[in-house]
Amino acid sequence: MCSWTDGRTLVVQLVPRGASMDDHDPASGCLHEKKKLPAFTWEVRANNRSYHMQFKKKFAFCLTKKKYAGNAIKTAKYNILTFLPLNLYEQFHRMANVYFVFVILLQTIPEISTLPWYTLLFPLSCLLTIRALRDLIDDIGRHQSDRNINSRPCEILSGKSFRWQKWCDICVGDIVRLRKESFVPADMLLLCSSEPSSLCYVETADIDGETNLKFRQALPVTHRELTSEGSVAAFDGRVTCEEPNSRMHSFTGTLQWRGETYALDSERILLRGCKLRNTDFCYGLVIYAGFDSKIMRNCGKIKRKKTKLDRMMDQLVIIIFLVLLAMSLCLAIASGFWAKTFQEKHTYLSALYKHTAPAKQAFFSFWGFAILLSIIIPMSMYITFEFIYLVNSFFINWDLEMYYAVKDIPAKARSTSLNDQLGQIEYIFSDKTGTLTQNIMSFKKCCINGTVYGLGTGRENKQPSGSGMTWSHRGEKMSYSNDVTLLEAARRDSDPLLREFLRLLALCHTIMVEERGGQLVYQAASPDEEALVLAARDLGYVFLSRTQDTITISELGVKRTYKVLAMLDFNSDRKRMSVLVRDPQGTIRLYTKGADTVILARLRSRGPSETFTERALDCFAEETLRTLCLASKVVSEAEYCEWSRRHQEASILLQDRAWQLDSLYEEMEQNLELLGVTAIEDKLQDGVPETIQLLKLGNIKVWVLTGDKQETAMNIGYACKLLTDDMEILEEKEVSEILEAHWVRNSRSSSRKAPGSGRLSQQHPGTSCHKKRALVVSGDFLDKILHTGEVLMKEEGWLWQWLPCRGATDSQEQGSLVEKAFVDLATSCQAVICCRVTPKQKALIVQLVKKHKKATTLAIGDGANDVNMIKTADIGVGISGLEGMQAVQCSDYALAQFSYLQRLLLVHGRWAYLRICKFLRYFFYKTFAGLMAQVWFAFHSGFTAQPLYEGWFLALYNVFYTAHPVLSVGLLEQDVSAKKSLEFPELYAIGQQDELFNYRIFGVTLLHGVSTSLASFYIAFWAFKDCVGSKVVGDYESFSVTVATSALLSVLVEIILDIKHWTVLSFLMVTASLLLFCLFSYLTQSIDAFRIAPAIFRFPDASQNALTDPYILLVVLLSLVVNTVPSLTVRSYHAITGRHSIQQQICSKARREPEPSVELRTHVHRGSFRRRSSYAFSHQEGYAGLITRGDSLRTKGTCATGGLHPQGTAPPSPSCHGPSA
Repeated sequence: MCSWTDGRTLVVQLVPRGASMDDHDPASGCLHEKKKLPAFTWEVRANNRSYHMQFKKKFAFCLTKKKYAGNAIKTAKYNILTFLPLNLYEQFHRMANVYFVFVILLQTIPEISTLPWYTLLFPLSCLLTIRALRDLIDDIGRHQSDRNINSRPCEILSGKSFRWQKWCDICVGDIVRLRKESFVPADMLLLCSSEPSSLCYVETADIDGETNLKFRQALPVTHRELTSEGSVAAFDGRVTCEEPNSRMHSFTGTLQWRGETYALDSERILLRGCKLRNTDFCYGLVIYAGFDSKIMRNCGKIKRKKTKLDRMMDQLVIIIFLVLLAMSLCLAIASGFWAKTFQEKHTYLSALYKHTAPAKQAFFSFWGFAILLSIIIPMSMYITFEFIYLVNSFFINWDLEMYYAVKDIPAKARSTSLNDQLGQIEYIFSDKTGTLTQNIMSFKKCCINGTVYGLGTGRENKQPSGSGMTWSHRGEKMSYSNDVTLLEAARRDSDPLLREFLRLLALCHTIMVEERGGQLVYQAASPDEEALVLAARDLGYVFLSRTQDTITISELGVKRTYKVLAMLDFNSDRKRMSVLVRDPQGTIRLYTKGADTVILARLRSRGPSETFTERALDCFAEETLRTLCLASKVVSEAEYCEWSRRHQEASILLQDRAWQLDSLYEEMEQNLELLGVTAIEDKLQDGVPETIQLLKLGNIKVWVLTGDKQETAMNIGYACKLLTDDMEILEEKEVSEILEAHWVRNSRSSSRKAPGSGRLSQQHPGTSCHKKRALVVSGDFLDKILHTGEVLMKEEGWLWQWLPCRGATDSQEQGSLVEKAFVDLATSCQAVICCRVTPKQKALIVQLVKKHKKATTLAIGDGANDVNMIKTADIGVGISGLEGMQAVQCSDYALAQFSYLQRLLLVHGRWAYLRICKFLRYFFYKTFAGLMAQVWFAFHSGFTAQPLYEGWFLALYNVFYTAHPVLSVGLLEQDVSAKKSLEFPELYAIGQQDELFNYRIFGVTLLHGVSTSLASFYIAFWAFKDCVGSKVVGDYESFSVTVATSALLSVLVEIILDIKHWTVLSFLMVTASLLLFCLFSYLTQSIDAFRIAPAIFRFPDASQNALTDPYILLVVLLSLVVNTVPSLTVRSYHAITGRHSIQQQICSKARREPEPSVELRTHVHRGSFRRRSSYAFSHQEGYAGLITRGDSLRTKGTCATGGLHPQGTAPPSPSCHGPSA
């Protein structure tokens, strides 16, 4: 029940809210949160910490924790106690680490051990330590960030006075005093402020991306009663509200105080992360603290990110391990049969096998072969892997092309294990404000009476004749007033239309003004309005002051006061605002500004001037400027009296008040006379359009997810070339129609199938027109369509009757089907813009694309509202912008400008993917080529698991003999230069399609390595079988050296052929491999070493004896030729036929348009205008009401409400860092 106790305060008796109320919440947070009646069980008592401390809640098994969270936050993953076990647990999610531990355990069994177990434990320990140190460094950064935030100073009421304490000391129920420019430390109920009527102006850039000011207002009762620190200390109100949730723009509760109950909504709440602006101080009661606050509920959790290659490597390790076990089993069985046959054939040796049964020998042979072949997956590969990742991260940090000298900000690779994934991005999800734009509005052009003024018209940067007049009270000269013709025309004051145009700019707005130090300071709720008022000021029409019913301006130095009769407020449906004034001569005039689509339709007549203005609007739209049409009319006294009477009656209605007022506004805003058009530039960051074009050519789709309005988001879409004039824009109505038609069509076809076939069939359009399309939807629409599908439901409800026959009887399955259809539709469009979305919705949109398209995603943003999205995407990029460092602290990569994304992806990302793929291919090849000979040797050694190679060769093969060339490939390889990579972004598609390393490539590499090992082994085996050299070389050691040398040289020649970018380091690496082979062969096979430790150095002078024999050298040369000729033949064939020409293949694939899986039907464009409207206006509804009621106007000479002045000193530490506007 509700009733009005006075003109402003609504007293309510709280009852459970119905679902319909919740459904109309435009920003209800999580798309997948269940719609249920809110539980009003959160009770907060002011100045009563002991009350909140007594409540506990269960969170795991029988464990409990405090119901009311403290305000300290913890985003770090580890602490001193959990680091080691938790990090090891995460690391052993990698199958390779489990595999290595398994091999080490086998090595601890003496009967089957081939090497001491500690020799394998050491490299594994190094690998785990390297990764643990990397994770530790990242987490130390998070701890430091948490410590800085928790240590920010704030004033908390303690007893009867306020004391400076830290953010982490705040508890639910505390009263906190905030000062201007400080950040709100927790979600608080505004009690009172220094402003009239306890208004409080906040900037919510970190929450919704908007930089324009928003107002919050305290309850009138607390504004009146809390007039001193003593009254604040005595405040004992009780707030009952909904449990902590993630709905950013929704709050429902009541305040009970002194026997009365007062309704609370989101307009009374200050959210954590907001910044106090234009308000000297305010007092707030903490409702939600720490992780219960709405912004923290939207931040998401830290997830361990793995690249596609990482996941594939885990699968390959399992496959290789199973193959290895199968091979070992087969060889062990063969060993058992061979032993049985040998014992039966050679019975005279039975005494030697008295204790060795064939089955026992087979058992030991199985584990022996398992250990012998385990080096097919060497630990050195993973250690080298980490080193390559680290160095490639340094290349990103050192790139001067991504260094922003203006602010001294270099690029920063905060994660060192995701570089190759930068070369596989398919979708980019970008914030708008601060990421694509600079948050700067500037007046660029205008069209008045058929004349276009402003920059780009050829009249700027010239000095006007005569003495220059300045009307700026701050002494500023703005760039948009440099049109000498406009300055001179304003000074002459001979054009009545220009006079009315400038007068409208100075009168029709909701800006507040105050004088500080002899200068006028404007407090604007909208950056667009501020740009317009500043433009009028520089042209001589200066807004000086306003009261509840007057506004004073200076017109070319003459002060004039206008009586404000009514303010017709702006809202997103009206797309216009008006002010009705009486000028000093007594004439009543209506001044209106708004979208061209609404203003031009309300003109009294259309003449040549209007036609020219429309052409100017077309030009401004092509330049992607934000336009507003300005119009006015003279209102007769009789018309005003009649309209005012009806307006007064409508304003006191209890039902349909808003509709009646809108009707009256519509009636007044007719028969207007067009004054002109303004064009404002929302400045983009440098290079944004060019970057988006390059990314689109690289087959990367860019989606913009913003908390801003649709008109503003679309305007930026056109400005950055994401949207083009030849695109068909699909908005919510069209999306509903398309999905409905698609649903019905597929439902009918599915009804003829089995009931369980609940799949959304992928029918491709047969006759649909494949023109360019873009999708523009709101967060409210996404919440409905992706959660309940209710936007598809018609009043008669016939559509959902199809669901049971398709097997979709479960609501979760229905939602999943609608999600899939929507994602199919969105991904088939060339551009997607989602506006008015919450932080959690941003993250869930990213999650949907990952889920349904299995795509690699990148999210880029600059504020706390982007953190969840950055954490959810495969790659998170933070912009070091105006909104602070929250996004950077949670990101994988940090950049200063959006335009650096092109180099990060198209150059560093593509190179990193190319290098890692070549590294893996070559490493697997050289491993199989060198070590598979062990298997072939088993067929000729009685399957005894005797090693073919010397132990030192096995130990050094992957560490010294072949590691350096593959390391140079992983660090320095390039197929084209950085310049060519940016000139031909189509080359990027190879990473998206996994062309350089996949299961097919691995299979080919495996076969290549096996064939090389076969040739190296059997050519040497053939040469040694019945022949000996001139030095009678035919022993086992010489055979081993010959096979080893043949395999090693074949591997080195293969990488020489594969390297495309030769450097001095590449040449040195290949040379070093050969020199190290010669050096270590000499050292480990010397007679002296054999004499010292014959059990360790078992091949004395083997290489010297073998490799000095011409016959052996010819055998090695033959093996090298046999192994190299096929590879050369394949490369020559591909070069001649062009089958694998990167430029030819990638360009053709990039130009091939994918067919949409959801049919897009041609839609008739809405509206009667032939051109695209470039209207955009950042303004919040409600400011006109504040002005006309006088709530926002400060009485002259006062600066605080009711004499409530904050006492105390400045904070103990000025280190209150945070996001700036």
